[in-house]
Amino acid sequence: MIIRPSLFSRPAWTGIVACTVVLALLPMCNLLLPADSALHVSSYTIALTGKFMCYAMAALALDLVWGYTGILSLGHGVFFALGGYAHGMYLMRAIGRDGVYQSNLPDFMVFLNWKAYPWYWWMTEHFWFAMLLVVLVPGLLAFVFGYFAFRSRIKGVYFSIITQAMTFAFMLLFFRNDTGFGGNNGFTDFKRILGYTITAPGTKAALYLVTLVLLLGALLLCRLVVTSKLGRVLQGVRDSESRLMFIGYNPLWFKLFVWTLSAVICGIAGALYVPQVGIINPSEMSPANSIEMVIWAAVGGRGSLLGPIIGAFTVNGLKSWFTAAFPDLWLYALGLIFILVTLFMPQGIVGLIQKLKKPHAAPTSKETA
Repeated sequence: MIIRPSLFSRPAWTGIVACTVVLALLPMCNLLLPADSALHVSSYTIALTGKFMCYAMAALALDLVWGYTGILSLGHGVFFALGGYAHGMYLMRAIGRDGVYQSNLPDFMVFLNWKAYPWYWWMTEHFWFAMLLVVLVPGLLAFVFGYFAFRSRIKGVYFSIITQAMTFAFMLLFFRNDTGFGGNNGFTDFKRILGYTITAPGTKAALYLVTLVLLLGALLLCRLVVTSKLGRVLQGVRDSESRLMFIGYNPLWFKLFVWTLSAVICGIAGALYVPQVGIINPSEMSPANSIEMVIWAAVGGRGSLLGPIIGAFTVNGLKSWFTAAFPDLWLYALGLIFILVTLFMPQGIVGLIQKLKKPHAAPTSKETA
């Protein structure tokens, strides 16, 4: 798909504004309308939609490297989870003495007979420092990993495999009890965020609206990147990296920049996910979760920015319904969806919409000539 200077058409902008308004009104319908009102939105729906927006941000981050740079990552789940763990450390510190053991240490540390916080928990009782970690930890890991991988010119399926190996290695590491991250159970039972009760409807609405704002900010930032001169270089990396090198560009730093930026956005998505869902554990680093992100982008339409967001909402909406109605069949359904999209909708939902609109579009001057 060729990057156009405008990227989004007027109907697309109209759709973005309309969806933003509707999503922004949902928490108001939850807080202000009585439960027996036809327009009342349940707290469950608010939490579920907030989770979908976090997934949409992660899919958008993946599209930046896969759809526009041609780098297929099967390890973005690790960046998502690291952002979540960085925020989770602050949320665990905010519990204070309200835990089961009424200790300043989290319950899992007391249970494992820890006497003090390990050094890497330093300063995590401060919200601003935890937010700094949310950005720096995924970003630093992506920079170091990407530098050595791209400098060695690892690409294609080989790069995908080592990213999957990376997230699997981190998952095994975080499953260990002696790492100080809660082992198999991870972090949960959060009480407060910035002094507010985390389960209060007002707090949940605020977290939801912050997620919506940051999703829009990430979308606009990605649009700024892909419509700039940098975006055209990234397209060159995707389409013909050797030709780009021939005309004098060094793809290493361009790929490293977009890879690191993508990891940071994914980490922010994970940080927003944790307080709304109420838990973070090593299963978020499962390679299957990273593969699901790829499916979201493919179903929506990679290389379109809006496509991964649509795909994340569509696939996870189907997952919520399918796992309730047919819990044993969801993985088969997910595999079937991916196969059908690959065979019959290679450009995803966005590509299908564009194809349906083409016959009704007005002929161009070249077509009428």
